[in-house]
Amino acid sequence: MTNDATIEKLYILDGGIAKVDDASIYSPGVDVGKPMTLSCNAYLIRHQGKWMLWDTGTQDDLIDEPEGRVIAHGIRGTVTKTLASQLEEIGVYPDDVGILALSHAHYDHVGNCRLFVDAEWIVQRAEYDAMFGEDPAEYGFRPELYESLRANKRTLIDGDHDVFGDSAVRIIFTPGHTPGHCSLLINLPEKGKVLLSGDVAHNRRNFQCRCVPSFNANKLLSVASMNKVDELLESEGATLIVNHDIAQNESLPHAPRWIA
Repeated sequence: MTNDATIEKLYILDGGIAKVDDASIYSPGVDVGKPMTLSCNAYLIRHQGKWMLWDTGTQDDLIDEPEGRVIAHGIRGTVTKTLASQLEEIGVYPDDVGILALSHAHYDHVGNCRLFVDAEWIVQRAEYDAMFGEDPAEYGFRPELYESLRANKRTLIDGDHDVFGDSAVRIIFTPGHTPGHCSLLINLPEKGKVLLSGDVAHNRRNFQCRCVPSFNANKLLSVASMNKVDELLESEGATLIVNHDIAQNESLPHAPRWIA
């Protein structure tokens, strides 16, 4: 174990549910034609009295559409709890969030970023260029969901990044799913190090078998990023939390409870 600094607590926020009719989009050749349900989360981090948000979940206004909506890649998003209401339940409001970082720009990760206009946005240069480039739709992006980020204070990064300079929160560059996809390594005072996967893989089985979704931006980089995460889990003694793994997700405490 190292003497790296720790965060104070981690809240897992419900960021909606995603459903697909054909699970093989995440694992080509496997589970063809089988429906699949995926959990979606946002993660609120308390560090030295300050708040950081990792991902923002599916857009809150889908709370008014009980059947949800197909948004991208044939994926239907639904919301039963708004992100804003979950934050309020724990006494946090959007303008309390000082730092916003996104694993990547798919709808279920950027859906509520327009709530956080006062946050400093930390973003990989490669992801920023894809989000605001000539053809965001090539990556399954919906610019109307994140257009507001143009006005946020912005820090562009290239590769891994120590958010607070003390190793408590480290953005890990894991491209492939999208050009600037990232995962997040955090250090908790009791649980120790946890790696939040983003979409480096969509469940633990797919991570183990190195399954690459059919819509990923780069297959070779996707596999290399899974390998990088595996090596990091080993070297750091970290636990992997797979954002979309609904079975694992159901075993974890969600806000207003927290992990320390």
